[in-house]
Amino acid sequence: MTNSGSVAAVDLGATSGRVIVGHVDTDGVRMEHVARFPNGPVALHEGDREALHWDVVELYRQVTVGLGDAFARNPDIASIGIDSWAVDYGLLRGGRLLGLPSHYRDARHEGGVATVHERLSAAELYARNGLQHLPFNTLFQFAADPSLQLAQRALLVPDLLGYWLTGVEAAERTNASTTGVLNATTRGWDPALRAAARLPSGLLPTLRDPGDRLGPLLPAVAEAVGGTAPVTLVGSHDTASAVVAVPATDPDFAYISSGTWSLVGVELDAPVLSDAAREANCTNEGGVDGRVRFLKNVSGLWLLSESVRTWERGGERVDLEALLASAADVTAPVPVFDVADDTFTAPGDMPARIAAWCGAHGLAAPASRAETVRSILESLASAYASTLETIVAVTGRDVRQVHVVGGGSQNRLLCQLTADRTGLPVLAGPVEATALGNVLVQARAVGLGGLGGASLEALRSTIARSVEPVRYTPRADHSTHRSAPRRRMSV
Repeated sequence: MTNSGSVAAVDLGATSGRVIVGHVDTDGVRMEHVARFPNGPVALHEGDREALHWDVVELYRQVTVGLGDAFARNPDIASIGIDSWAVDYGLLRGGRLLGLPSHYRDARHEGGVATVHERLSAAELYARNGLQHLPFNTLFQFAADPSLQLAQRALLVPDLLGYWLTGVEAAERTNASTTGVLNATTRGWDPALRAAARLPSGLLPTLRDPGDRLGPLLPAVAEAVGGTAPVTLVGSHDTASAVVAVPATDPDFAYISSGTWSLVGVELDAPVLSDAAREANCTNEGGVDGRVRFLKNVSGLWLLSESVRTWERGGERVDLEALLASAADVTAPVPVFDVADDTFTAPGDMPARIAAWCGAHGLAAPASRAETVRSILESLASAYASTLETIVAVTGRDVRQVHVVGGGSQNRLLCQLTADRTGLPVLAGPVEATALGNVLVQARAVGLGGLGGASLEALRSTIARSVEPVRYTPRADHSTHRSAPRRRMSV
């Protein structure tokens, strides 16, 4: 075990990717950003439609360029860890990629739900995988994928990149838990779920856990990046890594991992597979150290970013900070809409869709850009509050404070509205929670900063020493706009 050292975190999101070097010592963690690159869907013409894919080959190229920069600045990097968004995968045959991975927002997946439900009811599915119903869950994607029968192996995105770096095929368990093929109780691949999607024998790789060593860099990769270090498995589902970095000192906390999506939940020791949990559409996903992330996927800042993209298509640059300040000054009532409505899922003109939804539901549409932004943030905060109420009711957990981590923790208006609508104090930050969680799991695995063998709570204490969250207190004058907290959701 050493007192200090560095690891490289590859953190891939649905809109961008980063390579960050984490410097770890007994005083805490310091982050050094070495590369950032765009990521997003690529539309390709396929027969009679436009299909959305991920350009995962370009993503890999950017990762290796970023790792080259990381080694050039820090030759002593002791480990590399990769996290990304969930559910999407690449298919391999003879070790070769059969095609670009499909994007979870692609319409191809829609037929998979009916196919799976013909073989297993929604109740049977939930009893086995404990997952929130989302039409793009990997299980449904598998059932709709015509290339599946040609494949010998399926690897989720971070596992695919890990394979290209090391030559080792594996499925990291936290991300595997999002597929719908993992049994929530045994935490192994479920034969009945595999049969429901008619998965070919051997398609799913061996399961491995955060902290496991995947393998050394392939010689050609090491030469290309100018360094050698093993790849260490982390919570490769980005939310699993983000939850590691919640700087909680009170065990009665809820978290919101806020980015393109908002993941709203609590941390449990065992899954909740009750009818109430299923009817509430809550999900049981794997966390680091065998914890369960009991949560709901709620639409996130995708609504805002897609609105900004729409406004900028006319050639005008949008100053987001100024727009948020204008939204904070809005005093007129704005509509609160259902952020989970399917109409807001695909890319496109989000302001027009919001206006159309309001019209269809007898509400006055926002009259300006500032009102549109305020409407989006009020609607997100309302969804967070109702989701937390549901989670508290289903689990019986006390929730005394809410930690908001990720990019959304910088959105001051959203954090304040969340405090107002939940009636709970909100602690915002760290922004780089996913990368920090990635770094800390690696540091523990290779014994940096005195963290070898540390508990998850000890890792969080390290984060608490390294960052100071911003506190938002519920405003009394906004109490009439809050959802009423349930019995155990109290300060």
